Amino acid sequence: MWDYSDTLKEHFFEPRNAGAIEDANAVGDVGSISCGDALRLTLKVNPETEVIEQAGFQTFGCGSAIASSSALTEIIKGKTVDQALTVSNQDIADFLDGMPPEKMHCSVMGREALQAAVANFRGEEWKDDHEEGALICKCFAIDAVMIEETVRANDLRSVEEVTNYTKAGGGCSSCHEGIEEIITQVWTEKGESIDFSEPSQAVTPPKPYAMTSFQRMKKIETTIEAIRPQLQRDHGDIELVDIDGRTIYVNMLGACKGCQLETQTLAGVQQQLMEALGEFIKVVPASMRPQAAGAAS
Repeated sequence: MWDYSDTLKEHFFEPRNAGAIEDANAVGDVGSISCGDALRLTLKVNPETEVIEQAGFQTFGCGSAIASSSALTEIIKGKTVDQALTVSNQDIADFLDGMPPEKMHCSVMGREALQAAVANFRGEEWKDDHEEGALICKCFAIDAVMIEETVRANDLRSVEEVTNYTKAGGGCSSCHEGIEEIITQVWTEKGESIDFSEPSQAVTPPKPYAMTSFQRMKKIETTIEAIRPQLQRDHGDIELVDIDGRTIYVNMLGACKGCQLETQTLAGVQQQLMEALGEFIKVVPASMRPQAAGAAS
């Protein structure tokens, strides 16, 4: 399992400024529930001094996402919006006394939510530019613009680091070559060359499971069993169908099947399994299995 600092755990179990600010005059929405993480940042900004007087957050994600959002609101309160915009994702991680490398993407999301909220306060239309970039990682819907900006801001040099900061490359690995091309482009512009054939720059393969295959399967089963009562209270249910490496296939049952919130429910299950396993995984409907797709055709 990942090693969390005491400060991070404190902000997860007792988050500061959780919830929306009722009279907020700045709102920033980033992320996508369907991809596993989403954050809404609400601010009350003094229109004359532009000082952030109150900050609140609502997040859908893991414990690190909650802690990062809590830390961000604490950091920016009392600052002017211009001062707040200088806060980096590394500042958020430092405030929490460090974050596991695999969870740095949570601090990046907080930074983007702040930019969106400030633009909203100023009456500007905030664009994250992601829609303009070619989609690189289809597993987590991460595009070239997001990857390039994160590589530049954090001096990333490997696919593994990009995965830690953005999730890109943490699924099927088919996008690793595209990520390498972006890293190479950024460092070439800086006058440095990146040689991925060298051991220090080579693509790091997925970390071996800390558990045996059997233990990992049982962990997945017990985690899903723990989730089921929550769904059953709303007359729904979930069934584990298959495990194929980092892809977990499930059936949604009862009221959950075909529900408008089915995608959000799957994302929530995915987050809980990622926390339990300590690795990036995907949870998808069993109907998307290759065998199922072939049978349907």
